[in-house]
Amino acid sequence: MNKKILIVDDDPRNIFALKLTLKARGYAVESCTMAQDALEMLKTDPDFSVVLMDMMMPGIDGYEAIRMIRSSREIKHVPVIAVTAQAMPEDRQKCLEAGADDYVSKPIDVDLLIMAIEKIS
Repeated sequence: MNKKILIVDDDPRNIFALKLTLKARGYAVESCTMAQDALEMLKTDPDFSVVLMDMMMPGIDGYEAIRMIRSSREIKHVPVIAVTAQAMPEDRQKCLEAGADDYVSKPIDVDLLIMAIEKIS
């Protein structure tokens, strides 16, 4: 079965570029631009292998969204990779403390992202 990835990013251009790249590598990809939608999608469809979560979003940001995923019995097992333009060492730590399984900084190095996806899903 192909791995199914959920991209959560408030910038449609990021989603578009990432979707093309991941689909070209054989992944099934779905996306949304708001954390609340992501939570609903995860609860309705338990088949996601991994979530790529943008950390800087209006409303519910990635940190809060990951905490919500981790505190939800139905979806707490889903691996989450934090994706953020904030690339300082303390930012990585902050993402992991929020409950992310891994961290990839923007601009995204596709090879690093694929390795992270394969490692945790």
